[in-house]
Amino acid sequence: MSVIEKPIHTGDRLISLDFFRGLTMFLLVASFTNLFSSLTAPEYEGTFLYSVGLQFQHVAWEGLRFYDLIQPFFMFIVGVAIPYSYANRIKRGLNHGQIRKHVFERAFLLLLFGWALACISEGKIVFYFQNVLAQLSVTYLLAFLIMKKSATTQIIISFLLLAVTEALYRGFPIEGFNHPFVPNENFGTWLDLQYGGANLVGHWVSFNAIPTTAHTIWGVLTAQLLMSDRQPMRKFKVLLIAGVVLMVAGYALSPVTPIIKRICTSTFVMASGGWTILALAFSYWLIDIKKYKNWTLFFAIVGMNSLFIYLFAHVGGTGLIRSVIAPFTMSVSGLIGESAAKIGTNFIVLFLLWYICYWLYKRRIFIKI
Repeated sequence: MSVIEKPIHTGDRLISLDFFRGLTMFLLVASFTNLFSSLTAPEYEGTFLYSVGLQFQHVAWEGLRFYDLIQPFFMFIVGVAIPYSYANRIKRGLNHGQIRKHVFERAFLLLLFGWALACISEGKIVFYFQNVLAQLSVTYLLAFLIMKKSATTQIIISFLLLAVTEALYRGFPIEGFNHPFVPNENFGTWLDLQYGGANLVGHWVSFNAIPTTAHTIWGVLTAQLLMSDRQPMRKFKVLLIAGVVLMVAGYALSPVTPIIKRICTSTFVMASGGWTILALAFSYWLIDIKKYKNWTLFFAIVGMNSLFIYLFAHVGGTGLIRSVIAPFTMSVSGLIGESAAKIGTNFIVLFLLWYICYWLYKRRIFIKI
């Protein structure tokens, strides 16, 4: 891990990528504050606030809500960053071997951080690899290793990963784990049970890293498209078509293979991947083509220290901030109601987490691995 102090040069950067990364991290950090869950208090049922809060809760099993897209956003945007980072390192004089060594080191650190976060959350040594950092260590490495292949080859590999996943779940022969789309009775749960890392309550599985590698590969392909000499509107149209095709395919096949995020079924990967590409395409059109970009810095500065703020919020930073401000903000609960006071408290916690990123940004401090 390194602390980098340097000026920010926008230059030829695609501001939409900075915005999309920052928005993704902002929403992820917001979930750590319990802001969205506080919107689903019983007294808000039937209101707009309740509907918004519900979209920021994971589906219990089958289906897709907005919050189920956050991790695909994250996996995808890491893939988008790979070709840009590679090109920058080549410009700085590094060769492919040196960059590959850095990628392996970074993948190991992501896996280590993901495992450590699981241990911290459980308060003991456990072997859970279902969280986003542990998953990312795999998708990042695999996407990098095939980055030099043709676009067609990368696309084929991404769908082969989905096909292998589909075959393993549908054809797994062990009794009790041969029900591909039933919680805790599928191949993914069986695999985690072999090393004591099964998540039998949330039903998340470590094998998700394999199918969701497609998200990161599609991010690499998106970056390669955006770095090409094609006209901006042509790039936008390609992204638009790709996003629509993936999304339609995912929903159209859902009667055959249900959309389930917790085991990352092929239909989930396609539908969420389609939404993700469309989200970036719209950001690219609005910010880099139409030049509506003055408002994007609020989110972009969160993405500039994405790893730091994720770890800080996850390992106790959120609770620390809450313990300081809650005695004051919750004191008005008698006037506005406990649920409203909780929402206000969570908003302030989120703002202070954002302000930490802003403080680092103003001092040109960026913590990276």
